[in-house]
Amino acid sequence: MTLGRSFTKLWWSQGLSNLSDGLVLAAVPLLAVTMTRDPLLISGMTVAQFLPWLLFTLPSGALADRIDRRLIMVWGNVIRAVGFGLLVLTLVADLRHITILYLAVFLAGTAETLVDNAALTVPPRLVKRSDLERANGRLFATQSAINNFVGPTAGAALFAISAILVFTSSAGLFALAALAAFTLPRMLPTASDTSGAKHTPGEVVRSIKEGWSYFWNHRLLRRVAFISGSINLFSSATGGLLVLLATGPLGVSDSWYGIFIAVPAVGAVIGSLIAARVVPAIGGGPVTWLAALVPAASYVVLGLSGNVFLVEVFMFFAAIATALNQIVVSTLRQAAVPDELLGRATAGYRLIVLGAVPVGAFLGGGLGRWLGPRSTFVVCGIGLALAALVFASRVTTRALREAEQTVHPTAAEPIA
Repeated sequence: MTLGRSFTKLWWSQGLSNLSDGLVLAAVPLLAVTMTRDPLLISGMTVAQFLPWLLFTLPSGALADRIDRRLIMVWGNVIRAVGFGLLVLTLVADLRHITILYLAVFLAGTAETLVDNAALTVPPRLVKRSDLERANGRLFATQSAINNFVGPTAGAALFAISAILVFTSSAGLFALAALAAFTLPRMLPTASDTSGAKHTPGEVVRSIKEGWSYFWNHRLLRRVAFISGSINLFSSATGGLLVLLATGPLGVSDSWYGIFIAVPAVGAVIGSLIAARVVPAIGGGPVTWLAALVPAASYVVLGLSGNVFLVEVFMFFAAIATALNQIVVSTLRQAAVPDELLGRATAGYRLIVLGAVPVGAFLGGGLGRWLGPRSTFVVCGIGLALAALVFASRVTTRALREAEQTVHPTAAEPIA
């Protein structure tokens, strides 16, 4: 069953953007390790990419509720295209320095706060409430397949040919994503948002506080944010070290690194596609537990095992659990928050969830330098399991269902 032409345009824009993200996901760490093998500096890439989520998330959410969300997606992708285009020029001039790579990644991360916050508020405008889980599942399945499977595989292969080629391709794909977003219908602030036409600094700050207050006072959203933030904290702590562990003790070559990080993405795709059936069957509460405990087990295996096959199996199932959880929290947020507050409330949520990423990356880099990559993975696995005991037990299936029925977005009729 189709979700409409406008949703298809959103799907294309996000798909092209995800493909570019996937190329960069493999190419950036591979380029970085040609410049340094220091665990702290390698993890610094993740800090540079996600630090903007701490700095700009709340203003980005306010923008999503105040101006045309379509234009935010357009200009955010344009900024990323320009940023990686400039990186290509430095590579052509043979100006290879870790600082330049940091700057390019930071600029892309800043633009991503704009694009992602806006994109997450768009589905309720384009599809019916009853179709949100299916729409989110399709978007996350595409993201998982392209961003984590197709993109990294292609990115590693292109990098083996030329770093210039892979980053040129990335810039071009972001430009196409901007063009696809431009074809979406206009998505101006809803009539019930009385702040949309006022852009004074004081009014913008008041608007941000209103969205943050709604998020923070929504007990279940806050709890879900803390468990998801814990997952991201330990994921980013290990993520920056994965390239060192793979290309070192596990013996994965540069050309096979894309395959190594892409295989678990199959699990993420499967998780996204089966979410509409699995989540109602087992409940959102157990999904929250799985989203923390399965990755925790995978980190311990990564730290203790030298068997690449065993490592991939655990990463595969961790990806399934994570994908299921993404559908649960996205549907909760879109169903439980009014449309006129959705951008700002989403930004509050993502400030906690994605703001944990640079903190975790910095922590992982420090632990990696002190304990070594293997021991860091084990420590992070134990830490995530403990976080699950503290936070996940408070997120129940009943509470999720009640919250989703409490408030309905004030969305317009879906646009065909």
